[in-house]
Amino acid sequence: MKSFIDEKKIQELLNSAKGQEARVKKIIEKSLSKKRLELSEVATLLNIEDPDLIQEIFNGAKKLKEMVYGKRIVLFAPLYIGNDCTNDCQYCAFRASNKEARRRTLSDPELKKEVETLESKGHKRLILVYGEDPKYDANFIAKTVKLTYATKKDRGEIRRVNINAPPLEVEGFKKVKESGIGTYQIFQETYHQETYKKYHPRGKKSDYLWRLNGLDRAQEAGIDDVGIGALFGLYDWKFEVMGLVAHAIHLEKKYNVGPHTISFPRLQPAQGIKIDSKYLVSDDDFKKLVAILRLAVPYTGMILTARENPKIRKEVIDLGCSQIDAGSRIELGGYTDSGVDQEADRQQFKLGDTRSLDEVMRGLLEDGYIPSFCTSCYRLGRTGEHFMEFAIPGFIHQYCTPNALLTLKEYLEDYSSPKTREVGERAIQKALTKINNGKAKKVIIDRLCRIEKGERDHYI
Repeated sequence: MKSFIDEKKIQELLNSAKGQEARVKKIIEKSLSKKRLELSEVATLLNIEDPDLIQEIFNGAKKLKEMVYGKRIVLFAPLYIGNDCTNDCQYCAFRASNKEARRRTLSDPELKKEVETLESKGHKRLILVYGEDPKYDANFIAKTVKLTYATKKDRGEIRRVNINAPPLEVEGFKKVKESGIGTYQIFQETYHQETYKKYHPRGKKSDYLWRLNGLDRAQEAGIDDVGIGALFGLYDWKFEVMGLVAHAIHLEKKYNVGPHTISFPRLQPAQGIKIDSKYLVSDDDFKKLVAILRLAVPYTGMILTARENPKIRKEVIDLGCSQIDAGSRIELGGYTDSGVDQEADRQQFKLGDTRSLDEVMRGLLEDGYIPSFCTSCYRLGRTGEHFMEFAIPGFIHQYCTPNALLTLKEYLEDYSSPKTREVGERAIQKALTKINNGKAKKVIIDRLCRIEKGERDHYI
C-alpha cells in the first residue's frame, strides 16, 4: 500500500498559489466546461480572500450545479446498524474508550422495524452505518443489506442501499457488492498523516494507509460507485480540500472513474468530547470550501449532512450540493423511538437539523428545488465509468429532472402533508413548463398520470 497524498507538494502549492487573483475567472470557466481542476488551480481558489472574487466562485458553483444536475436535490436517511467499535477515534462518541455509550446491534426484527418506519415516512434511499468490530464483517453487512431491500411496508420500499462502513479486503468487498449495494463510502477523516495518527491512536483505523487505500480495493472488487469524505475541523480545511481532490484525481487516473460522491461534514459535539481544535471551520469558510469542491470536481455528487443546522443547510445547498439527508436519527433504533429527543449516550454526535422529512421536503420546494428519491441510474447500470460518460458532459441532467418529478409525485401521493402536497404539485407543473422536448414532456406527463392512478416505480 502506498500513499497518493503528497503532503509536501500540497503545502507547496498552497503557499505558491497566493496572489494569483487574475487566474480565478479562467479557472471557473474551465470548471464550467465540465473539466476537473488540477491541484494548482484548486490551491489558487483556496487562497482567494477578495469578497468580489469569492462571490464569483459562489456564482460559478451555483451555475455548474444547475448545468450538471438541474434543481433537483436527492434525499436519503442514515440507518445505524451497530455501534460496537474497536477503534478509539477521539472525536466520536462511539469510540472504544467511551464507557458511557449505550452499545447496541440491531437484531433482524429490529432492523425490519426501523426500515418499515422509514418507508412509512416516504424514504426510498438509505445509507447503512456500521462500527468497526469483528461482528460487522462482509457477511453481516451483506445480510443486513438484503434484509433492508426485502423489507416493504404498504407501498413503501427501499430502492437503493448505500454503505458507510470500515474498509474491507477485496474478497469482502465482493461479497458486499453481490448484495446489491449502491455506493460504498469511506471517509479518510483527515488526509494529514500526523493529525490522523493523533486522532486515531488505537484500533484498525489507526492504520492510515489501510484506510486510504480502502476504496482502491473496493474498485478492484467491482464496486465502481464509491464515496470519499473528510471531517473538517481536525486539520487545516484548505489542506483537507486538496486531499479530497487529490483522492478524486487518484481514483480517476487509476480506475477511469472518480468518486460518485464527496462529503464534507464538520466536527460536531459528541458525548465526552471536548472540541478544542484550532482548526474548527467557520460558516464563511465552510461555504467557500463547498463551492470550491463543486468547481474542482464537476461530475461528482456532493453530500451535505444534517450535522448542519437548517439555516446553514439552506445557504450551502445553493453552492453546489446534490444530496442531503432528511428526517435523520443517528441513535440505534432511533426511528422506532422517534418521539425521544436526541440522547448523547445513544448517538455518534449531535445533529444540527432534526426536522422531519416532510418539513425538509417542503422547505426545498419553497426554495425552488425539486426533492428527489431517484435511483434510476443505479438500477439501469448507469454507474461508475458509465455514469461519468453521462455526468461529465452534463447529459445526466436529462435524466435527473424527469426522474425527480416522478419520485416527488409518488411522495406527494403516498406520504406528504396537505401543505407539502400543494407546494409540490405547483413545483411539478412549473418544472414541466421548462421541458422543451415535446416528446419527453409527453412521456413524463403520462407517467405522472399513471402514478396518480396508483402505479409506482416509474423511471427513465
